[in-house]
Amino acid sequence: MSRIQLKGVSKVFPTRSGASVAAVKDLDLVIEEGECFSFLGPSGCGKTTTLRMIAGFEDLSAGEIWLGDRAVSIKERNLYIPPEQRGLGMVFQSFAVWPHLNVFENVAFPLRVRDLPRTDIAEAVAQALRHTDLAGLEGTFPADLSGGQQQRIALARAIVTKPRVMLLDEPLSNLDPKLRESMRFEIKELQRKLNFTIVFVTHDQAEAMALSDRMLVMDLGKVQQADTPEALYNRPASRFVYGFLGLSNFTDVELRGGDLYVPGSKYPLPMELPAGAAREGVMATRPNEITLSPKDEGGCPAVVVKRLYLTYCIEYQARVGDQTLRVHCPHSIVLEEGRPCFLRFKNPRWYPRESGRAEIERNERQVI
Repeated sequence: MSRIQLKGVSKVFPTRSGASVAAVKDLDLVIEEGECFSFLGPSGCGKTTTLRMIAGFEDLSAGEIWLGDRAVSIKERNLYIPPEQRGLGMVFQSFAVWPHLNVFENVAFPLRVRDLPRTDIAEAVAQALRHTDLAGLEGTFPADLSGGQQQRIALARAIVTKPRVMLLDEPLSNLDPKLRESMRFEIKELQRKLNFTIVFVTHDQAEAMALSDRMLVMDLGKVQQADTPEALYNRPASRFVYGFLGLSNFTDVELRGGDLYVPGSKYPLPMELPAGAAREGVMATRPNEITLSPKDEGGCPAVVVKRLYLTYCIEYQARVGDQTLRVHCPHSIVLEEGRPCFLRFKNPRWYPRESGRAEIERNERQVI
């Protein structure tokens, strides 16, 4: 199985009002063998629907899906291969373990369905348990295990059939933050040992950045950008991608007499006017790329309105005109609330103002 290909894939669902919504629209995608490829986006963007179409849990409204040189879904020809015949492993958001079965029987279940010999089942289960650090717990029931161990059962059950592709639907979201972080490394180590392709669905940006060779950001059923994590973060193709990956400020700005101002401020921003700037736009900045100083060193005058002590920085909320910006500073910079300060901006990006219609549609899609 060399790759996963989606060609013009669409999925339309009826709504309660009798209308319809396109959960996925004309998606073209190639996922190479051995990649860890993540679908990232807000709730309702179409990422889980796409995963379910690859798995075979949803049929297509249009398009084709190929696993290697084998077509598994072609709508035009009414071709549909059921999930159990696609040779894929899948791990869900919920642990999806059977409470009445012990660890061995949970992992052995897909092999028993295939009616394999008892010795083959025992050997395959033992290998899967070793890979997931569950050896020695064969007779234990899920209720006596931690959340992380229960998720390992789900992973072991998915790899016991030796799939070439693993589909992971937000498998870490029910774990606590520390365990979630360790499980990321365990999944990558499993991939290295067993050499399978991972298709990973998540809304957690840090999770996707840590795991992925490439990522696809979706919004409103459409691909916004697909690239490496570094490229998406450093070279976002749109305001949506910029805002979805990492913390961000979006500050309204306006052009007055050749200078840029934040509405409500009488001081121009200390930066050059971007080429082709409209009279009104939005400046996008990262909180950790803004320098805050109590002294005027050529920065934009502002006022500290809130200070939050975080483990890795101090977060200031600084007011400029009628806009508030988040700024992350080292713990050594301490300013009281209400204190004047000055801001300097590194690598700002510029976007047109939005009508707000896109955000309304995102909210509507979450309740359909």
